[in-house]
Amino acid sequence: IIEVNPRASRTVPFVSKATNIPLANLATKIIMGKKIKDLGLLNYKPDIRWYSIKEAVFPFNRFAGVDPILGPEMKSTGEVMGIDKSFEIAFWKAEIAAGQVLPKTGNVFLSAKDRDKNWIGQIGKELNEMGFDLIATSGTAKVLKDNNLKVKMTNKLSEDGINVIDLMKNNEVNLLINTPSGPVARVDEVKIRSEAILRGLPIVTTCSGAKATINAIKTINSSEWNVKALQDFHC
Repeated sequence: IIEVNPRASRTVPFVSKATNIPLANLATKIIMGKKIKDLGLLNYKPDIRWYSIKEAVFPFNRFAGVDPILGPEMKSTGEVMGIDKSFEIAFWKAEIAAGQVLPKTGNVFLSAKDRDKNWIGQIGKELNEMGFDLIATSGTAKVLKDNNLKVKMTNKLSEDGINVIDLMKNNEVNLLINTPSGPVARVDEVKIRSEAILRGLPIVTTCSGAKATINAIKTINSSEWNVKALQDFHC
């Protein structure tokens, strides 16, 4: 536990919008002496038939060289919400609202620490099946090749020749899946992630994030979606 904080300035509005329950209004009435049972909430179960996804917004693109990996420090400057009857489309909407527009096609740079290489092959396979081309440095490239996947190998930043930062500068990378090597990130990793942020390229740093991203792209490529007002979900 980092802290126990009685404020809920972000969570309460999000949950209220997602459920159509005016929590701040109800809490005020309770503070003024009303009982929960008087407000009809004891057995109330909201009829929720959609997914609501909260996505944090970060100012990393304003600070050159800053590593976007998250920790216990407060770094977000706001939050957005994606809502839809499909989890994948709700996730897609939340990513767009947060400024991370996921590609439907193109090149994906994959780089995983040793502990994550057990799932990176499956991620690469799904990307390949959707028509994406894979790019990786030697270690991750070997894992992808062991899974019978075609991959373009690029040099590490410390090696001579074309590396992923060069490819980003040439607009040859559309998405990065890059898991940090540990609590103290390697210098190369920080440079890669920072370059991606400055160029507005979507970057994913966890297994769960990679799976959600791939499923969202897969859903968007195979189905139609639209935008509705929040009130339309609650009517």
